[in-house]
Amino acid sequence: QVQLVESGGGLVQPGGSLRLSCAVSGDIFNINAMGWYRQAPGKQRELVSTITSGGGTNYADSVKGRFTISRDNSKNMLYLHMSSLKPEDTAVYYCNAFAISGQFRGPGTQVTVSS
Repeated sequence: QVQLVESGGGLVQPGGSLRLSCAVSGDIFNINAMGWYRQAPGKQRELVSTITSGGGTNYADSVKGRFTISRDNSKNMLYLHMSSLKPEDTAVYYCNAFAISGQFRGPGTQVTVSS
């Protein structure tokens, strides 16, 4: 089992920045990759970004050049640095772990981009 807890969400103005954090615990040695999903009201869940155990990253076209995913293995933390935020980035953001034993997700953190 892997436990994930997100933090860092909140209200930010368009053009602003925010950093999401995800604390990882449990069976961390079997995690192959991690990522961030988001889901806005009335919309399907969207994969925002992923990072492999080797450090390879991938981004949705909608966030390329604005978001950066990173991980600190020494602290068992995953991050999502978000800049140039737009109202359409408003959603609940979920941290995910892709492990040998399955896929795990945190409870989510709300990000609202509004003036």
